[in-house]
Amino acid sequence: MDQLMSLHVFVVAVEEGSFAGAARRLKLSPAMAGKHVSQIESELNARLFQRTTRSLSLTDVGRSYYERCRHILAALDEANREAAAAQASVRGTLRVATPITFGAMHLGEVVARYVADHPEVNVEVLLGDRYIDLLDAGVDVAIRIGRLDDPALVMRRLASCPMVVCAAPEFIKRYGMPLTPADLAAAPRLAFSEAVSAGDWTFIDASQRSYRIDGPCRVVANNMQMLLACALAGAGVAYGPAFVFGEHIREGRLLALLPDYRTSELAIQAVYPSARGIPVKVRRFVDYLAKDFGNHPPWDG
Repeated sequence: MDQLMSLHVFVVAVEEGSFAGAARRLKLSPAMAGKHVSQIESELNARLFQRTTRSLSLTDVGRSYYERCRHILAALDEANREAAAAQASVRGTLRVATPITFGAMHLGEVVARYVADHPEVNVEVLLGDRYIDLLDAGVDVAIRIGRLDDPALVMRRLASCPMVVCAAPEFIKRYGMPLTPADLAAAPRLAFSEAVSAGDWTFIDASQRSYRIDGPCRVVANNMQMLLACALAGAGVAYGPAFVFGEHIREGRLLALLPDYRTSELAIQAVYPSARGIPVKVRRFVDYLAKDFGNHPPWDG
């Protein structure tokens, strides 16, 4: 019979005033609770309780034994709490995967604050716009933007990000201000070649009519920062996520176009493998992401 369980039954029986009460609290049968206490008495060769049909009272030996057992179980609970806290501490290496532009523009401050608050953690950031398998790559958490179709991943939505269409003031001076989506058809356009979601130039008016602009683009690149540089230099009209262009629009270096038309929105999500649980270091990091990007993301103008 489990000696630790027997001690637990004995202490609870004292606190409840009966074997039946101890049995209810510990989800045992009253007979089994009695057997646990009888086992202790047999091993000690001493009676711990004076039993009657209506009451249960401690003997002198039982009273002394109860105080010792109570302290032993309290110390065990404290040891368990300390071990759990040590297990839950944030340490080791956190591997984070993120799209190149989003990571380069917005993840640095979050990572810096996270490692400052968790000195036993090292962070390895993998920048790339290609889809990777998190388990194969040994990635703890990834930031994904747009559709998430993998049911094997756990997802936490961090923020939404609208697509914006914009151009430099110098470009507008040369070509004029476009007033409708059709005005963009003949304009030199700058496009991202690796778009998975919201890659097409779609605009919706107040009547919910949809307009799509397609055709060849003047500049196509697989890196949004390259397109941002082209847009700032006046090379054409850019269409992309607000987390790339929002700050420059806010500062007047770029002008937002077609304000009366609605564009698509992208979901920014933290994803992690469900097959191996969620370590504390991952949960904490995702909390930092949600705090920074949740209510008022830095690209929200």
